[in-house]
Amino acid sequence: MFSKPRIALFIGILCISIFPVLVKLNLTPGLISAFYRMAIAAVFVLPYALLTKQLKVYDTKTMLLITLCGICFGSDIAVWNIAIQGSTATQATLLTNLAPVWVGIGSYFFLETKPTTNFWIGTVFALIGMVILMGVDVFINFSFDLAFALGILSGILYACYILLSKKVLDHVGVVPFMTYSLVISSLYLALINIFYKSNFLGFSNAGWLTLIVQGIICQLLACFLISYATKHMRATRVSLSLLSQALIAALLAWLFLHEEITIQMIIGGIIILFGISITFYNKPLLKTKPKNLL
Repeated sequence: MFSKPRIALFIGILCISIFPVLVKLNLTPGLISAFYRMAIAAVFVLPYALLTKQLKVYDTKTMLLITLCGICFGSDIAVWNIAIQGSTATQATLLTNLAPVWVGIGSYFFLETKPTTNFWIGTVFALIGMVILMGVDVFINFSFDLAFALGILSGILYACYILLSKKVLDHVGVVPFMTYSLVISSLYLALINIFYKSNFLGFSNAGWLTLIVQGIICQLLACFLISYATKHMRATRVSLSLLSQALIAALLAWLFLHEEITIQMIIGGIIILFGISITFYNKPLLKTKPKNLL
């Protein structure tokens, strides 16, 4: 049955899925939009955390992990944007969506809750669905260059963020975690944009509106809901469920940008959802046969 963490995860994924549609409007540069996505969210959550007295200084280890979370998430967005600039959005998205594999491997070595057999089965189905959704021809046109490596790195960074946040959220509330993480990511992305000499101003009214929507909906609300889900669910389930972003983003692009949805994309989306659903099935799909003691 549905539970609050699962509902929160679903709504959080919906919020994130708006982001690619806004980026496709090309009203602001990708790297600077990543900064404002974090900074606007931080501007809203920081006063709330201070007024409600939820913000406090934790022990050194916890603060270090929170700092790493912010840097990993900020690095993931920065690297993903650079990867897109060096290749295509499709290639970068596919490589970034390998994150569930890295989360599964990381969970096996670093988390007490190990990946189940159903997770690996679901991951295989979901990745196959992703390939069908994006198109097999994408792989034929892959360029194994720096942009390819950055796409892989983006997935690893996001996996690190999921794993680290899971460990932190076992001991820290969602609001203080979000606040520290967003502030750190904002400062980190600000430095990256300064390095790349990005223009922080001069956007149209529509451009500023998309930045505000990204900050409030795609980051603040999505971050709160997904962090809440991560706190109460397996990290592997959360990471694999995030693959449904591609499907929802395609539907939103069809509704608002009039992009075409093909039968191939529908089949790929169904397979992705099937793979995700397997991870939520509690009984193992594959059972090992008992050894013959005779």
